[in-house]
Order: sequence, then C-alpha cells, then structure tokens
Amino acid sequence: MTTHENPLGEAVDGLRGGERTPIAYAKTCLERVDAVESDVHALLDEEHRAERVADDASAIEAAHEKSERKPPLYGVPVGVKDIFHVDGLPTRAGSELPLEALAGPQADAVSALLDAGAVLLGKTVTTEFAYFAPGPTRNPHNLSHTPGGSSSGSAAAVATGELPLALGSQTVGSVIRPASFCGVVGVKPSYDRVPSSGVVPLSPSADHVGYFTQDAAGARLAAEVLCTEWEPPEDEPDKPVVGVPSDVYLDQADDAMLTAFENSLDDLRTAGYEIKRTDALDTIDSVNARHNDMVAAEAALEHGPLYAAYGDRYAQGTVDLLEDGRDVPVGDLVDARNGRLDLRVALTDAMDSLGVDVWAAPAAPGPAPEGIDDTGDPVMNLPWTHAGVPTVGLPAGAVSGLPVGVQFAARFGDDERLLAWAEELEAVL
Repeated sequence: MTTHENPLGEAVDGLRGGERTPIAYAKTCLERVDAVESDVHALLDEEHRAERVADDASAIEAAHEKSERKPPLYGVPVGVKDIFHVDGLPTRAGSELPLEALAGPQADAVSALLDAGAVLLGKTVTTEFAYFAPGPTRNPHNLSHTPGGSSSGSAAAVATGELPLALGSQTVGSVIRPASFCGVVGVKPSYDRVPSSGVVPLSPSADHVGYFTQDAAGARLAAEVLCTEWEPPEDEPDKPVVGVPSDVYLDQADDAMLTAFENSLDDLRTAGYEIKRTDALDTIDSVNARHNDMVAAEAALEHGPLYAAYGDRYAQGTVDLLEDGRDVPVGDLVDARNGRLDLRVALTDAMDSLGVDVWAAPAAPGPAPEGIDDTGDPVMNLPWTHAGVPTVGLPAGAVSGLPVGVQFAARFGDDERLLAWAEELEAVL
C-alpha cells in the first residue's frame, strides 16, 4: 500500500485559517481510515466511530464559531495509544484483562490535546502493556513487515495519513523505533516533560509520553501543547555541533544501517555541520543491563495485583518479563534508578567538554524486520531513554526499500532547541 501526506502544520493552518472546517476535515480523515484500515490495522475497532467523531467535530466548531483566535489544535484529528485513559472510551492496553480492571481517569496528555481543540479520531493499537506482545498492526510501507512497537498503531496511523498527530509512549524504544520503521517523525521529550498521569504504567522510572507527526514542523507545534512550561527560543538557535557516540554502542546496529547512518553524517557535513566522534556510551553493555533490570523489576511491582488476579490472561512475553522482574534484587533496582541520573550527568559532561549540542545515532538497528510477531530491537534507543534526555527521530532514507531514521538527543530539558534544530536537520536528511 502507499502512505499519504497529512502534515500537522498544514492541518492547523487550514483549520485555524478557515480554509477547512473541523467537520469536513474529520470526514476526510475518516475516509482515509476506511481506505486503509483493512490492510494496516492501526486503530482499535469502534462501532460508532464516524458518528462520535462527527459529533465531537461539530461541538468544537460550534464552541469556537465566533472566536477570532482558535485554539492551537482547533479541529485537528488525533490518535491516542491504548494505554492512555480517555473519558468515554475503554482502555484495553493491548491485553485480555477485564475493562474494569484497567479503568482510570483521563490522561493529562489527552486532556491537553482536547483542551487545545483536537478531535479524538480513535484509540491506536499497542503491544500488550506497551511491552513486546504485538497486535495486528502492519507496516504501511510493506504489509509483511512490523511497524515496530509498542506504539505500533500510532506510528502506522500517522504514516498512512489517517491522522496528523498521535500519542505514543516509550519505555525503551517504543516511539523512536516505530517512527524509524514507518518513516515518520517521533518525539520522546525529556523525562516527565509530558505528564504520564492517566497512562497504564509499565516502568514509571522509564515511561515517557511521546508522539508522532509527519514532519519536524508538526512535531514542534505538538510540543507547544503537550510539553509543560514550553518556552520557544527567542531566536532560532545556531547550527548545533553533532556528537557521535562510541563504536561499542553503534556496533549494535547492522552493517546496512551503519552505512546509511554514515551517509547521513556525510550529508550533515556537506551542509556545514561539525561532527565530533566521541567515546560516549562505551559502557553500553552495563547501561543496557541496568535499564532492562529496572524495567522488569518495576513492571513486576506495578502489575503485581493485576498479575495475581489475572495472570492466565497475560501474554507469555509479558509473563516472562514479570517473572524476571521478581528476581531482580532490591539493591540492583536502586542502583538502576540511580544510574539514570549518573548517565544523564555523564552525557552532559561529555557534551560540555567536547562542545557538542546534540547526539546523533541510528534510530534502530536496521529497517523493520519481516513479520509482525517481532516488533524489532529497541537497543539503539535504550540509553537516551535511560538518561531521560529529549530525543527526536527523523526519517533518513531507506534500506532494502524500507524507511530508516536517525535519532538526535539533546541535554535534559533542552526540548525547545532540539525541536528547533530538528527542522533544519530534517531538511538535510
């Protein structure tokens, strides 16, 4: 099948400028859903979706009919990963657990979108509890390949053009990896820059709320709504110096992906970017082990009561995670939690000493694997998640006919400058 353009910036301009109405635009997106959902399976089924969306779009239109200044996402259809609670819609979290066991108040991130005038198009497919047990979603670029996980439905829905903006989450690599696989922009803000309240947890020390758009300009628009205390730079920041981590970390990617990454670095050099090679992340093996222990241990703690009551309804992959987590010593969990700040400080110190503004790395070990039973390896995203630093994944060509991406990470809290730089970086890549 083919992807379809639906950039957030154009949607916002058209809706706020009066060139299209929320009702008409919602209808256009629903028509796109009808055209592709039987192939891509990005959205959860909803019996009366068209009627609900039409009602919501009408309500937004009526509420702001006489307003001279429309809200920032006026009439924009959005998707929400099905670990976010939404008033009026069930939360399944990709699981077979009873709906009442997973019920909760609406997520703050969802409320932020709706308060900004967005229209909820629907819930998007997630792996079970945002871990590895995949749903039915397929990669829009090649239906025999995975879209990635765990935010599979959100990434695929944006890539197909069903909607211009979708919420996801990342505990290891669940935004940046599927963005790379599906050829869209993924953003994982600084840890807790977007509140995670109202989201079914997996590992609270690592869970990040993120999102997908088709381009970097749209990613910046969404950040202004979703990120707390957003303050755009007064002037566009200077071209960043780009740091490249150690080969010990990079060699986790396959040869074809590393070749594509080096080609992207060449493009950046040609465009005037300074590239500095470093030994950062040369202890990646210990970082990986620490993060994986933390996620498993915290998942076991978070899911303890549910697992005790409904353990027979959990997928085997999630069962393995929870059982492994029970065996993590308390001291190791404490060390892993403390290690997040240690890594953040180490990365910041390296940036300061080398004069680096952003890190660049492959967004995944390679293109999307074949089949939909394996969502791919999040190892390239893990250290940036562990450190909690802001990360943006940008499309950067293709390998074997499938999209690949480059991820850029900045200092903790430097989300504003990272997304300002992303637009220029995107143009080069």
